[in-house]
Amino acid sequence: MSKKNVIANRYEVVQHIGQGGMADVFRAVDTILNREVAIKILRSDLSTDAVSILRFEREAQAATALSHPNIVEVYDVGDYKGHHYIVMEYVRGQTLKQVIRNRGPLLIEETVDIMKQMCSAVAEAHARNIIHRDIKPQNIIVKADGSIKILDFGIATAKGSMQLTQANNVMGSVHYLAPELAKGEKASPQSDIYALGIVMFEMLAKDVPFKADQAVQVALKQLRDPFPDIRTINVMVPQSVANIITRATAKQPALRYRSCDEMLADLETCLNRNRLNEPAVVIRNPLKAGEAGEPRPEIVAQPPVQEMKPAPRAKKNVKNQPEPKNKRLLTWVIAIILIVVVLGGTFFGLVISGVIEFGDHMTEVPQIQGMTVAEARDICDGADLMLDTSNVRYVLTEDTEKGIVISAEPEVGTPLENGSKVVVTVSSGIGVRAPNFVGKKITEVEEQISRDYPMMTVNTLAEESDYGSGIIIRQEQLTAGTLFNPEIATQITLVYAKYHTIEIPENVIGMPVSDAVAYLEALNVVVRTSNRDTTQMSQEELEGLQIGVVVDVSPAVNTQYTQNEDNYIILYYY
Repeated sequence: MSKKNVIANRYEVVQHIGQGGMADVFRAVDTILNREVAIKILRSDLSTDAVSILRFEREAQAATALSHPNIVEVYDVGDYKGHHYIVMEYVRGQTLKQVIRNRGPLLIEETVDIMKQMCSAVAEAHARNIIHRDIKPQNIIVKADGSIKILDFGIATAKGSMQLTQANNVMGSVHYLAPELAKGEKASPQSDIYALGIVMFEMLAKDVPFKADQAVQVALKQLRDPFPDIRTINVMVPQSVANIITRATAKQPALRYRSCDEMLADLETCLNRNRLNEPAVVIRNPLKAGEAGEPRPEIVAQPPVQEMKPAPRAKKNVKNQPEPKNKRLLTWVIAIILIVVVLGGTFFGLVISGVIEFGDHMTEVPQIQGMTVAEARDICDGADLMLDTSNVRYVLTEDTEKGIVISAEPEVGTPLENGSKVVVTVSSGIGVRAPNFVGKKITEVEEQISRDYPMMTVNTLAEESDYGSGIIIRQEQLTAGTLFNPEIATQITLVYAKYHTIEIPENVIGMPVSDAVAYLEALNVVVRTSNRDTTQMSQEELEGLQIGVVVDVSPAVNTQYTQNEDNYIILYYY
């Protein structure tokens, strides 16, 4: 890396933003395409290690071969002065690990949305015969709009390529490591599916399922301990969502989803109303040792009700005698009357209870504001309405905690036909109002934003204007008064009045100082004067001096000068 922090005469390093086990990551500017990039540079102490170099090259090859909106894009790879580097897309946002730590457990709908994006991306990698092998929240970037990017294919494997698992050393993060990898077996698509299941569990539980003081103890838990039921930790998780985690984290690879596409298809429908309370999936291996075939998970249904048979009647030792005709007729009349009474009473009871209704089947939207989505769903179910959990709208608020229902559509109290859908708006957290920066100096506002809102990115744009130079004319993307979350990446564009630019005139040389000052100030620039020292000059030199006139200018004459808050022109004279 050069003294000017420029790599390959193209990438100007701006900031160190991360460090991994084998490389450092920097934010930089591609000076040719004028765009922000991230550069991953292999550490110097690993530059001669063959395995580290192979891992580094494999990451570049794997990521370059992939094109997917949820996979970080690689732009360039190279070797500069012995430093191996990868240039990739710079993604603003937080890691999923940071999101979970800051506001986990996540909402069910948000978790499912993130998982759908992850499964889609990993499915694309698997279609290219690339297995990631290190899926974990630290390798997932969550952008401000909720979309995600998967990065770090450093230990990815391609079908038929050499495994980077050294003797007695399993690569990958042990908390997300599939049991077969902990045993030293080859990675497969099912290994990534297991890690996806762990990540989904962590989003809903705010913690990993297996923890211990040492990595080897965690690996043993992955191998031997039963996987915890997410519903015992987070009671708000529907059974349909819990079943996805169960299937993804089966101990045996053959019992997991066959592919990420199959898991994605399950995620697409898991929040449908008719699936929320489906039977629990219990993983059992129906095959005995040595039997052929592909085991699949079983669904545990409710146990059947035992059929009860009436006891046989005791035989009476009496002779059959014909009943009198009138007695039989009376018996039939009484039976018919009883049947009519019973049916009429039953019908009347069903009408009173509301089971049988006449006219339109209508109900009012119940009061669900101030509840969680799960609570609102239960209330709507009780009112024979359906809360549309697949279409929840999330907005920032000034005073309502995350996950609480703000409003319903149709509004509370609106009569609806039974079975109709209700759409709710839910708080995504408490935000702050964007300040009004118009009329303030651009330099002061940039300092204020850097100090008060470190997650905010400022884009600036200069325009010709009658405003004073450097004064903000308007703000875009985040207008004054708009609610925003200061804890996530946000962008604002500040448009300011263009600074005044002149070409320093040549004729100021030799002009009396007072006249030169007036002349330049009339051009709307700031002027300073400086009296040059004559103490070291000879008498002859002194006699040849022009006193009180401009002898030199800084910046030099005939150069472009821009007047901003800190700049000024200096006139030198004797």
